[in-house]
Amino acid sequence: PAAPAEPPAPEPKLEKPKEEPPSCPLSLAVEEVSENSFTLTWKAPEQTGRAGLDGYVVEICKDGSSDWKAVNQDLFLSTRCTIPNLSSGDKIHVRVMAVSASGTSGPATLEQPVLIREILQLPKIRMPRHLRETYIRRVGDAVNIMIPFQGKPQPEVSWTKGGQPLDTNRISIRNTARDTIFYIRQAQRGDSGKYELTVHINGAEDKAALDIQVVEPPGPPQNLKLVDVWGFNVALEWTPPADNGNAEIKGYRVQKSDKKSGKWFTVLERCTRTSCTISDLIIGNTYSFRVFSENICGLSDSAAVASGVACIEKTKTTYQPEKIPQRDMMEPPKFTQPLTDRTTTRGYSTHLFCSVRGFPQPKIIWLKNQMEIREDPKYIALIDQGVCSLEIRKPGPFDGGVYTCKAVNPLGEASVDCRLDVK
Repeated sequence: PAAPAEPPAPEPKLEKPKEEPPSCPLSLAVEEVSENSFTLTWKAPEQTGRAGLDGYVVEICKDGSSDWKAVNQDLFLSTRCTIPNLSSGDKIHVRVMAVSASGTSGPATLEQPVLIREILQLPKIRMPRHLRETYIRRVGDAVNIMIPFQGKPQPEVSWTKGGQPLDTNRISIRNTARDTIFYIRQAQRGDSGKYELTVHINGAEDKAALDIQVVEPPGPPQNLKLVDVWGFNVALEWTPPADNGNAEIKGYRVQKSDKKSGKWFTVLERCTRTSCTISDLIIGNTYSFRVFSENICGLSDSAAVASGVACIEKTKTTYQPEKIPQRDMMEPPKFTQPLTDRTTTRGYSTHLFCSVRGFPQPKIIWLKNQMEIREDPKYIALIDQGVCSLEIRKPGPFDGGVYTCKAVNPLGEASVDCRLDVK
């Protein structure tokens, strides 16, 4: 009998290819070091796999030891990490690994251990540009100034005014690690002055001065007087105000008011003197005058009013015509601008120019090679306001030569000449 048939061999099972873990992180570097911590940064690995990264593990180890400890219990999702609670003077090795569902990458390490030490930075005040000049505020305004500075470790900040501590009832100071804030809720004129800011670290310091000027409108001028009245003019004088508002007086505003309308009109603005003359007043009117003082805040709240009034009365005048002596205007011809030699091209029109003066107006005669140019369509002679011109239309080689301009009047004659070359 035939041998029994062998059962068919089972088909082999295909195994799924195993995914490779991600590659190690890139560009591991130390961003900042302080006396008890340091900060790391890195970049994502080139190969993360199809599943993507779950995060990063950061491990540290002291120099001379092989005991690696993880800094984080949960995976880091960021590529920046600060490692705190370290001892100053330690040397720390560090490594970073990328983690995904397919495994953990190889470590990215630093070539040298990180030395935990305090980095000193000299104190430096960064005074804003607008505070390097006098800082001006009005009475009642708030003063809120922030001045940045730098330095490590955190510097000590102190404010003084005239070498004395500040009045904390009026001035509030708030300091942070990088700036100081100077605040006054409602400024008064007594807050004006120079303030000194000092930032110091272990014997090293930097100083800056803050000049604050608190101003208000000035008082009115004093001793306004009506000095003189003549014709249509009035002269006024006064003295500066007793209180300038803690700011320089920029000028005075002078106003007038006539008795008929009772309205005030400005005559002068920003008058820098303490006297002025007002003109062009109207005959028959009676005028009053007042003066305001002005500084950077504006006009004074009140004005100084002149005690007297000016009455512009009509005066009798007799017109006497001025005798003007007769002047002899006769003058022989004289050329004020001569002719100049010219070179022109055949077929291109050209002009000759000169200027002459004289009275009576001289007659102009043009000559070519001592021959008078008469009515020839080739030449156009003009004179306008003493400027004489001769146009030579499309000259040819035979038009070259010496041209003369002669001016003649009853008192004499004058002439100028030039050479014209035609190429």
